[in-house]
Amino acid sequence: MAGYFDLSKSSDGQFRFVLKAGNHETILTSELYKTRAAAENGIESVQKNCGDAARYEKKVAANGKHHFNLKAANHQIIGSSQMYATESGCDNGIESVKTNGKSTTVKDSTA
Repeated sequence: MAGYFDLSKSSDGQFRFVLKAGNHETILTSELYKTRAAAENGIESVQKNCGDAARYEKKVAANGKHHFNLKAANHQIIGSSQMYATESGCDNGIESVKTNGKSTTVKDSTA
């Protein structure tokens, strides 16, 4: 199964999306958006930027875990990864976003 985006609504009425791999594991989580249209634009930005290696910013947290952000051309963060125990795990996460981020499947969980 291919990856997909899951669009949902938070308890305070804002919208977010997560990119999930074919095994349903979350590989990228967006910020909160005030409108559904803004969240949908965020999904389009992932689709547009996910294939460009220069758009990924790898980081190491204070606890030593690795994570990354996917950024748009304007350097705004589109989405953030989970924490990974190793750098190679983080690299695998980036590759998964590159593979699954072009998905046009959006599951609507806003209801």
